[in-house]
Amino acid sequence: MELVVTSVVSLGVLLATLCLCVYLLVVRKYSFWRSYHVPYVEPELPYGNFKEMGKSIHPAHLSQRFYEQYKAVPGSPGFVGLYIFLNPVLLVTDLKLAKRILIEDFHHFPDRGVYFNEKDDPLSAHLFAIEGQRWKDLRAKITPTFTSGRMKAAFPLVLGIAEQFCGFLREQYTSDDVVEVRDLMARFTTDVIGSYAFGLELNSFRDPQNEFRRIGRKHFDTPRNHPLKVFIMKTFRGLANRLGLKLLHDDVAAFFQSVIRETIHHREGHGVRRNDFLDLLIRLKNTGSLEGSHEIVGRLSGDEIAAQAFIFFTAGFETSSSAMTYTLYELALNQEAQRKARECVLDALAKHDGVVSYESSKNMLYLDQCIYETLRKYPPVAILERIVTKPYRIPDTSVTLHPEMKIMIPAYAIHHDPDIYPEPATYDPDRFTPERMARRDPCAYLPFGEGPRICIGLRFGMMQARIGLALLLKHFQVLPCKETDVPLTYSPRAFVLTPVNGVRLRLVKYDAHGAAEGN
Repeated sequence: MELVVTSVVSLGVLLATLCLCVYLLVVRKYSFWRSYHVPYVEPELPYGNFKEMGKSIHPAHLSQRFYEQYKAVPGSPGFVGLYIFLNPVLLVTDLKLAKRILIEDFHHFPDRGVYFNEKDDPLSAHLFAIEGQRWKDLRAKITPTFTSGRMKAAFPLVLGIAEQFCGFLREQYTSDDVVEVRDLMARFTTDVIGSYAFGLELNSFRDPQNEFRRIGRKHFDTPRNHPLKVFIMKTFRGLANRLGLKLLHDDVAAFFQSVIRETIHHREGHGVRRNDFLDLLIRLKNTGSLEGSHEIVGRLSGDEIAAQAFIFFTAGFETSSSAMTYTLYELALNQEAQRKARECVLDALAKHDGVVSYESSKNMLYLDQCIYETLRKYPPVAILERIVTKPYRIPDTSVTLHPEMKIMIPAYAIHHDPDIYPEPATYDPDRFTPERMARRDPCAYLPFGEGPRICIGLRFGMMQARIGLALLLKHFQVLPCKETDVPLTYSPRAFVLTPVNGVRLRLVKYDAHGAAEGN
């Protein structure tokens, strides 16, 4: 009996000791920001400050809440302390500090900290995710594929698909029809990226269930992992890799690998050249240089080609289709801005003999302002993330950031800061006149990121959106209808801002003289 009592007491002491150790660990971890006398949000076990994320609130709006609560705190150091589980995280509230992190002191923060698993999930090891010297080398290899000259060469391809798209809309819809714009814009950009990246004619307008469209929709609308699980994977990357955790659905990865492998085999076996994105990657694979360049930048492996083609497709179709969708939504609700955008398009065409060309599209300045304002209100990436790679003492503070610590720059919150953009909920393309843009801090506008990690495909994305919108405004007036949600409600689970009920509008045809149908 005494032995049993002794064992029970010993077990109780052990459990009490264990609980005490866990308690002391939690207290120590959660005292990080307090020890530096930094304003911080009180954490809650086990989530830290991110219990709601992916459940009831989108990360964009959660980061905006923290930003607004702590930006104006008296004596604020320009950031607020947060916790992901037990790990301290810094959320930036000051543009000068954002500029240091993204540009001036970039060598301390060169990596995004995005989770990828090259062994089990090779398509996840793309340019957006990889780190260190590998990222630097790959960026140097890929950058020449997005020069102005190559964008000009791609222009006829994008224009051809945009013209087919508008022809389909004129044939398919009447002015009384309610159109789900988000799906239509995704079909347009799927065809553009499918053609330019893979050389495939997908015809998603007439076949919305084609495999490319299905796979793209599955990747973005039903991600493999809950946002909170993705946060765990990013926070404990080494463990997640050892466990073989993946970001992509298996069928999504298998589809892209098969398409890329078969397309490369066909082109190399039959000497096919299309001068598209995949051609440029194949040339890098085989020679390590691009046509017209004597510089050897290094060969790409088959997995590297597949990963870059995958991110170009998924990022290219989703971000551009979202930009086009939200621009049409805002122009439908702001008819005066729509009139000015249409006049801008028609004036540019009139100066170039009515032809939509690379040169005429570059003169559609007010349309560009509309796209810029859309990207302000609905940035493709709501939070820019960076990882500390070597110790960094924040200027004018006693705070030293240690390696592996996460930095969050809340682009969505900055874009909706009334001190930077008065009445931020108002859609106002005049915020982006050349004069006003020149006076604004570069880190006050971050739809493409900033610094060495700025989006490599931004020129292509802007060209794609500009051409698509220009032709739509030339052929249609965009109007709201009773099914149009005002305001929009967003899915808390989606990576990008995704309206739960889509975006429903009406498209009223314009005739050859620029008059709306029925006028």
